[in-house]
Amino acid sequence: MKSPIAIAFYRQRDWERFLQMIDDKKRMHKTWEEWHKAFEKAKDQFEEQGLTVDTVMVDIDELHHYCKIRGIKNDGKTRSTFVLNK
Repeated sequence: MKSPIAIAFYRQRDWERFLQMIDDKKRMHKTWEEWHKAFEKAKDQFEEQGLTVDTVMVDIDELHHYCKIRGIKNDGKTRSTFVLNK
């Protein structure tokens, strides 16, 4: 049996603040709607491969604190690690 995979979910109401916090803005979708469409597509693809997907609701304040206390950038790699540790 394959291990479940965790993917981040960001609330629409947090999107603008989230964009202000991250260090890789240029690589991120400009709108929550664009991001959500890509999220749904990725989730569907994982499930089509027979993987169990755990959606992890990201508290952006908790994420910000996680980065700050570790002195690390809030980028895609950090966010992936953060979600895996949830």
